[in-house]
Amino acid sequence: MGEMIVSLDEDSRLDTTRARFSSLLKRHQELTDRLTRDSDRMIFDRLNKEFEAARTSQMQEVFLDGEDWNDGLLATLRERVHMEADRKADNGNVSYALVYHPEERVTYRVGNKVICCLEGARIGIQYETSFAGETYEVYHCVLESKSFLEKMTVLEHTIPFFLPLRDLENDLLSSNAKKFIDNVGHLLQAYVDRKEQVRLIKELYGNQIRELYHSLPHHMIEFSMDDCDCKVMVSLRYGDLLCELPTKVRVLVWPMHQLKKQCTSPGLGKLGSQAIPVRLSFAEDALRIQSLPEAYAEIMINMPQEIEQLFSAE
Repeated sequence: MGEMIVSLDEDSRLDTTRARFSSLLKRHQELTDRLTRDSDRMIFDRLNKEFEAARTSQMQEVFLDGEDWNDGLLATLRERVHMEADRKADNGNVSYALVYHPEERVTYRVGNKVICCLEGARIGIQYETSFAGETYEVYHCVLESKSFLEKMTVLEHTIPFFLPLRDLENDLLSSNAKKFIDNVGHLLQAYVDRKEQVRLIKELYGNQIRELYHSLPHHMIEFSMDDCDCKVMVSLRYGDLLCELPTKVRVLVWPMHQLKKQCTSPGLGKLGSQAIPVRLSFAEDALRIQSLPEAYAEIMINMPQEIEQLFSAE
C-alpha cells in the first residue's frame, strides 16, 4: 500500500508538471505571435500588392506541366528581368528597347506556384497552399541576383521562420533552382496540412482531447484522451518536414478508472499488470495511413471494443 501511495503522489506531481508545461507553451506561442505578427503582416501585405501588380501587368498567364517546367525556363526569366533592369538603368537605350518587348511579360503557373518577373531584376514565387481541396494560405519568396552570371539568393519572403528555407537555399538554389522552388512548395504544403489537421481535431473533438502539444512546424504532436474508462496517450513523429502523415506512431492505453477503484479496495492482485500501458496497434495503423481527423474518428468508434478485448482477461 505504501508503494501505491508513492505512485499516486508521483502521478499528482506529473499532472502538475504537465499543467505548468502546457501554460509555458501557451505563453511562448503568444509571445511568438506578438513578436512576428506586425512585421510579417507588413511584409506580406507589401509583397501581396507587388505580386498582384506584376500579374496585372503581364500580357498572359501560361500553365506549365511536366518537362515544360525546367531550369531553362528559369534562365529565360532571369535574362528577361535583367534585360528590363538594364533597359531602365540605361534610360531607354534603343538597343535594349529593340530586344525586350513588354508583350514578352508572362506569368507562369506550375501546380500551386505562380512565378512572375518583379521590378529590380527579381523573380517572385507565390505559393498557394490548400487544405481539404480549397486554397488556404499564401506565401511569397523573392529571388534576386546582381547579374545574370551571378547566383540567385533569397531576398525576402513570408515563409514561417521555423521552416528550413535557408538550408534549402544553401543546398539547392545555386545548383538546382527548380528543385529549390519545388521543395519550398512541398515544405509549405506539408506544414499547412499538418497544422490544419491539428486545428480540425481540436475544433471537432476538443471536449475529448487533453494535453495537446506540438512543435512549431507540427512535426511532433502529442495528445491524450480519456474515454472507455481509460487514458490514451498518442505520440506522432514525422520523418521530415515534407511528410503529411506520421512515420512514427505510438498509442498507449491505461485503464485509469479501474486502477483508481482498485487503489481503494483490499484486492490489489491485478494492480501490477494493469499499471503497465498497452499499445493500441489498431489505432497506430489508422494514424499511419489516414489524416489525423479521419483516424481519430475511426479510433473512437472502435475504441470500446478494442479496450474490452485488451482488458477482459484481467
